Amino acid sequence: MTTTSDRAARSRPRRARPRGRRPLRTALLVALAVAVLGAAGAGWIYLKLNGSIDTFDGDGLSRNRPEAGSSEGENVLVIGSDARTDGNDALGGGEKDDIGRSDTAFLLHVYADHQHAIAVSIPRDTLVTIPPCRLPDGSWTKTRPDTMFNAAFSVGQTQKGNPACTQNTVEQLTGLRVDHTVVVDFKGFAALTDVVGGVPVCLPNEIYQKDLNPKRATRGGLLFPRGEQTVSGQKALDYVRLRHGIGDGSDIGRIKRQQAFVSSLLKEIKDNGLTPTKLLPLAEAATGSMTVDPGLGSAKKLISFAMSLKDIDLHNTKFLTIPWRYEGTRVAVVEPDASQLWAALKADRTLDGKDASGGRKAAPASPSPAAGEPVSGDGIAVAVYNGTTTRGLASTAATALTSHGFTVTGTGNAHSQNHATTLVQYGSGRRAEAERVAELFPGAELQAVGGSGVNLVVGRNYPAESPAASPVPTSVPSSVAGQARSADDDLCSNLSYG
Repeated sequence: MTTTSDRAARSRPRRARPRGRRPLRTALLVALAVAVLGAAGAGWIYLKLNGSIDTFDGDGLSRNRPEAGSSEGENVLVIGSDARTDGNDALGGGEKDDIGRSDTAFLLHVYADHQHAIAVSIPRDTLVTIPPCRLPDGSWTKTRPDTMFNAAFSVGQTQKGNPACTQNTVEQLTGLRVDHTVVVDFKGFAALTDVVGGVPVCLPNEIYQKDLNPKRATRGGLLFPRGEQTVSGQKALDYVRLRHGIGDGSDIGRIKRQQAFVSSLLKEIKDNGLTPTKLLPLAEAATGSMTVDPGLGSAKKLISFAMSLKDIDLHNTKFLTIPWRYEGTRVAVVEPDASQLWAALKADRTLDGKDASGGRKAAPASPSPAAGEPVSGDGIAVAVYNGTTTRGLASTAATALTSHGFTVTGTGNAHSQNHATTLVQYGSGRRAEAERVAELFPGAELQAVGGSGVNLVVGRNYPAESPAASPVPTSVPSSVAGQARSADDDLCSNLSYG
């Protein structure tokens, strides 16, 4: 039934629409739809990546960590894991239920100016002090001195390893706070090399199957020809894991090739363009086989960190192995060279001593003692132990001793970390040497102990406030800096040791 109001409404003239309004509104709607779809697409990608990122338990990090530096530099621990879980046994051999081990590790220091970076490799056979680490049942282990570095990752005997324990060990070794830790397994590594289309490498000689697997009875087929070539996937993994058949067959030589490989990989990534669009495929390839600390536990944080590296030139990206020497079949850390390296990084100084803080406040160097009169430690050997909970004091004291000619035989933690006063312990016939050591440490007490050596146990009264105190050097010895590799170095240079 038609009402009077309906007829009246039909009889009213229609209001004319302003010309051009509909196309404008349509354009706005289209733009809005594109924006929404684009955001939804990006959100879907980030959601997909987030679902692939594993994080390790932050409760396993040390309860007594080094203080964060006052600069805007960052320290990132990168661990290459040989865990055989999740199909990694197909790439690396071994049993899928083997415990996880760290095959390689380096500490990446990104300077505060975000124009420089250095990666310091730590050989897996390095003798270090492994601090207390958390076991799967929640209990904590005891401190383990003079232990191989890669044993830290295996604490707890779990299939995926113990990244927190390795981070604790690196913080113990360096006195530096590790801001982030990233663990990449075989699958993630192989996938990265596939995404970039292969990585150029170089080999000083031909490599055969027996070189990769020394248990073979025969030489086997040729795996790699001599010279330059491009590798990806399984071949790339074989290259970085290869140890025998080149130089002295040591892990030190393999580290040199791994540094050359990472240099080449960085160059490929930079040549492709370090943009979010380019990074997403890399991130997708890596995240499925990556474990990170809780602070990097999202795709946004990972990509944001990667983007922060885009302005670092290849020439300003350096690779170095921790100052080392052989101790039997193991590797020992050389002091005071190592302590000077950590002090330089903490102060955002490059290997040649230049300020890379970018105008931001750098962490001040810790003072080391010096007596008013010259002190000569020539011919005196001292072992240095940290008797406090303050990280890095043993290394700082070791630097002070060696700068006066003393020989430091090693550094580590004392059995007790509650020493209020610095002690100089000495064995039979060593009091005169102990007194010479005490001259550098005002307030130190002498203590006769068993044995025949001299020990310095640093207490809470160190470093002493003294007008004669001098800063820890913020550059490293030229003998150490001269071993560094730049990411733009010749592909075929410095690929082996021995």
